[in-house]
Amino acid sequence: QEIKQKIEKYNAKVTNCLLMKLNEDGTYTGFIKVHLKLRRPVTVPAGIRPQSIYDALKEVNLAEMTDKRTSFYLPLDAIKQLHISSTTTVSEVIQGLLKKFMVVDNPQKFALFKEMRKDGQVLLQKLPLTEYPLYLRLLAGPDTDVLSFVLKENETGEVEWDAFSIPELQNFLMILDKEEKEKIQQVQKKYEKFKQRLQQTL
Repeated sequence: QEIKQKIEKYNAKVTNCLLMKLNEDGTYTGFIKVHLKLRRPVTVPAGIRPQSIYDALKEVNLAEMTDKRTSFYLPLDAIKQLHISSTTTVSEVIQGLLKKFMVVDNPQKFALFKEMRKDGQVLLQKLPLTEYPLYLRLLAGPDTDVLSFVLKENETGEVEWDAFSIPELQNFLMILDKEEKEKIQQVQKKYEKFKQRLQQTL
């Protein structure tokens, strides 16, 4: 009865037809939006076409149809809408997102965060894998300014390099090399300008 009242209150605030629905067994379904804020490239099958509706209905896993892999940057802050159940865990949401984008990386490399805005500040909190995102959405209401979900790299403090493939590690080296060169150029330009000013002053 308490959940039913919460759902009715939630649906009264919905403005985009994405309502929550209570089932006879006490579970409920609804929608969440997840912002993808991934800074590193992900691994996807090479030369595979995007998944069609037919593939999704037949549960065809295109990623398993080729052993070839390539790295790819997902668009920063892309948004994916998911229809989930009250029994869907954070772990299942992460796996579902990776499947939709045909990402073959280990799900442990990623984490789901809840983003909250309070007093003009943005607060990020990593969610445990056993948490239920739809219940958090129900409690917070439909306003994404109050609560939103973000998929990011799983920053645990220590990088588990064994979880990455050889092509990924090679890509990281290339990226680090590029960033190093850019930093060197920035420092050189900074001191070159400083040198010019000193010479003009002299």
